[in-house]
Amino acid sequence: MPRRTPSRIKKKRHIVCLTFDFDAISGFIARGQTSPSWISRGEYGPKVGAPRLLALLKKYGIKSTWFIPGHTIETFPEACEQVVAAGHEIAHHGWTHRPPASLSREEEEAELVRGNEAIKRLTGRAARGYRSPAWDLSPHSVELFLKHGFLYDSSLMGDDYTPYYARRGDVIELEKPAQFGQATALVEMPIHWAADDAPHFEFVRTETVHRQGLMNARLVGENWIGDFRYLRATMDWGVLTYTCHPFVIGRGARMLMLEKVIQEARKGGAVFMTMEDAVSEFKKRKA
Repeated sequence: MPRRTPSRIKKKRHIVCLTFDFDAISGFIARGQTSPSWISRGEYGPKVGAPRLLALLKKYGIKSTWFIPGHTIETFPEACEQVVAAGHEIAHHGWTHRPPASLSREEEEAELVRGNEAIKRLTGRAARGYRSPAWDLSPHSVELFLKHGFLYDSSLMGDDYTPYYARRGDVIELEKPAQFGQATALVEMPIHWAADDAPHFEFVRTETVHRQGLMNARLVGENWIGDFRYLRATMDWGVLTYTCHPFVIGRGARMLMLEKVIQEARKGGAVFMTMEDAVSEFKKRKA
């Protein structure tokens, strides 16, 4: 007889994953931005943003997922220990903050190993999930994630509310139809820039780049709430992932916005959980 999935897994359920890319100063260093001004922007995360976020999550009894580079773990150990002590999931975000697509296969694997060693020292176990810095995987990434025991990735944008199994072996050439590879056992937890705080808020001005950012937090929050309302209105089951950075979302008006998103989603019946737990529920539903 076919195996029955427990009714609590099959029932109508709308999951929200609050995720935090705890880059601290690593992202700036990876781009060669090492002057005191750039470094101070990153320091704001562990010094101010992270404690505020942990207090907010505690207020609402929410467990979240923190993607932490090894560089942050080793540079700001006390801040990372506070995240672990609060019961949040720690996932992999490289050791440096360099995108895998910019690395050789050997360099990418070395980043995975070194980052996991830092996470093991912090939590006592290897990370179950991975998110790419800048959300840009290489042709080798999925193969390496499987080799090193990851259960899920959260770097791709092939869906919005429905996890799926990541492919490997795509052949993409300009003058030929795309040849898509085979699905693997790696669960993809999709993300998107629209539900990421950095593109909306982070002001960047260099000699070659000018990103305005500094959007009205209330309006961005309305968009984020709208994403949840659409999920609830159109699907029986799904996962909505919000991506935040402590040095970005930790500013006052943005904290108020995030709290409003939490309140409105909760009113709409949202179930908040870690990404690892959401992956487990997705796999049970697919069984």
